[in-house]
Order: sequence, then C-alpha cells, then structure tokens
Amino acid sequence: MRTPAIESLARQVRTQMILGRHQQATARPPLILTGPATTGKTTALLQVGRTCHLAHTRRSAPGDDRVPVAYVLVPPGATAKTLAAEFARYLGIPVAARMTTAQITTAVCHTYTTAGVALVLLDEIHRLNPRTSSRAEAADRLKDVTERIGATFVYAGIDVTASAVLSGVRGAQLAGRASLINCGALPASAGHREPFRELTTALEAALDLTAHRPGTLPRLAPYLHERTAGRIGSLSRLIRQAAIEAICDGTEHITKTLLDTIALDYLAEKHYRPRPRPPYPHRPVTAARPGTMWPSPP
Repeated sequence: MRTPAIESLARQVRTQMILGRHQQATARPPLILTGPATTGKTTALLQVGRTCHLAHTRRSAPGDDRVPVAYVLVPPGATAKTLAAEFARYLGIPVAARMTTAQITTAVCHTYTTAGVALVLLDEIHRLNPRTSSRAEAADRLKDVTERIGATFVYAGIDVTASAVLSGVRGAQLAGRASLINCGALPASAGHREPFRELTTALEAALDLTAHRPGTLPRLAPYLHERTAGRIGSLSRLIRQAAIEAICDGTEHITKTLLDTIALDYLAEKHYRPRPRPPYPHRPVTAARPGTMWPSPP
C-alpha cells in the first residue's frame, strides 16, 4: 500500500542512502518522520524497511548473509545503556549485566558494521528527552552510534517538533542535520488524487473474504474517512476487525451495517459523530370539516 508519506519517505531514504555511500567524515544526515498518533508512521517506517530489504535480496548473491535493515524501538525512560542494549538485542548481540555502556556500544557498532547494516529505523524517538541528565546521555550515545555506523538513520515519533527531542543544544544539533517528513491524517482528496479512497481500495484488495463484493469499501470511502478521521491505524483496525467478524459469523463480506457495530479507538470514536436520521416522511393532517370526526380527504 502506498500513501503520500510512504512515497515521500521512500524517495528521501533512497537519496540519503546514495549520498551516504561517499560520506565518511561525519554522520549521515538522518530523516525524522513525525505526526499525530495512529497516522501510519510505523507503517511507513516498516514499509520502507521492507522495500530496502527486498531490493538487497534481489541484488545479493547466494550465501550473502548481510543484514541491510535494522529496526529498533526506543525503550520507555531510555537511558544510554538501555538504548544501546536495544540496538544489541535486534541482532542478538549478547549483553551481560556487568558490561558498561561503552562496551555495549562498541559491540553494537562493530557488529552492525560487519553485518552490513545500511538502514537503521529508530521508532518512538519522542521517548528521548535531552533535558534530563540520564536521557541527555542517551541522546549523546545515539549521536555516537550514528557517527560510528555507516548507515542511514530514520527516526519516527509522535509530534517530534513539539517534544523535547529537537530542543536545547543537543536537539539543535539534530534539527540542524535532519530532514522532517510530516505524516498526518490522509485527506479525502488532494488535487486530482483521492489518497484515502486509494488506500481503502488497496486494503480491500488484500481481503480474502469469499462473498465480499469488490468496490464496496471504496464506495464507502466518505463514511470511512469520517469514521476514522483519515487515520491509517484506525482505518486498518476497522477493516480488519470487520473482516474477522464476517468470517466468524459466516457472511464473508463487509457491509456498512457491520462496520457500524465495530468499536474503534478513543480518538476515532471521539471524532465520529453519526448524522441523525431524517424523520420518516408523512402526509400532513388536514383539519376536519365541521361536524365530522375525520379530516377531509386530500
């Protein structure tokens, strides 16, 4: 599935990786994917990582065991040591309790370089807060890792520009090197395109329901956009839950009636306001003629 954020991220990642092949002195310029919750940041991150991995697989010779892409989650309350340990955990680097942060970092940088990691995806970057002493050390350690590993780094987080990640002296260093990609809710239309309807069509094509009519969900795109506020996460959850219900009850197709019964996340439900049904049309009652009990016939 392609969204404007995924297309923009894929294009910029490709450019940065080509530029980075000839940059040795300093860290390669990173990319930051930012936006509200449930707008598809992690989806875009994983999709681009998958594309990079498949491209490497097609080009590699038999027996090539390099690992082109790494995906790391910033742990809650990240310190320099826990962050370095997360980098180590992805490639299965053993970490002993007695190891120092510097030792873990050295092992990570050596292993990532040996494994040929060319793209590092770092999710939940908003959990870093350089304003506190422990997390400031984590930010410094991350900068050290980016300079020692010859890879392109892509960060993703919730409303990064409003968080502490880009504030202060350390944040200014990152802001001065990183390019920002906004990942917001999908609009119903953008110029001559209809991004939300296109995404709905792609999601429907991935369904494997025996009685579902193709074109049903794209026709419901206005309703789905209003129901999910254009958030990719909410849309994906709504369609997947409806598909599970359709399989469990044996109908094997998705309808608007079924979609209305699915409870979504709080943000989506708070946004959605069902339109009240118009009153049932009826003929006006005319006044009765004097001396009669019933109104005059029309």
